[in-house]
Amino acid sequence: MTSRETHLVELVDTEGTAIGELSVADAHQSPGRLHRAFSVLLMDSQGRLLLQQRATAKTRFPGRWANTACGHPAPGEKLVTAAARRLAEEVGLTGVDLTEVGAFTYRADDPASGRVEHEYDHVLLGIIEPTAYRPKIDPAEVAALRWVEPSTLWVGLNEHPEQYAPWLPGVTRLALP
Repeated sequence: MTSRETHLVELVDTEGTAIGELSVADAHQSPGRLHRAFSVLLMDSQGRLLLQQRATAKTRFPGRWANTACGHPAPGEKLVTAAARRLAEEVGLTGVDLTEVGAFTYRADDPASGRVEHEYDHVLLGIIEPTAYRPKIDPAEVAALRWVEPSTLWVGLNEHPEQYAPWLPGVTRLALP
């Protein structure tokens, strides 16, 4: 078990109110415990989205395409602080202004690992110009990055959902105008 799996997450009720704490590993054991998470999606001025392919070493949904970065705030930690930290850790981007655009709940079983994502997911959007930032991926977290047009992403999500993280449709719906 990786050290990140021992970190605490904030358990929440269906309204997003904190009701307890549990380790990442325990929260993702079947049947899954509803907990707070966040997803960061970066967009450029042309409306393209920056996706990451999750590293094959990830314990949940490895190798699938997802939003730019994601994670869990520590209990009581501010979402923007946690999201900025993970954005720096996963893809090496700092100084990006992030705005929360909404939250949604989802539950997904990972057929490869038997683990469960049951998250109250806060979506944060950032606007960047690709020429202004030089991403530096952590290979333990991210296998690849790519910019994609939203219309191309929607086609991929509909035709090949198994290639994408199950939370990406919800993240994209909240992030796009």
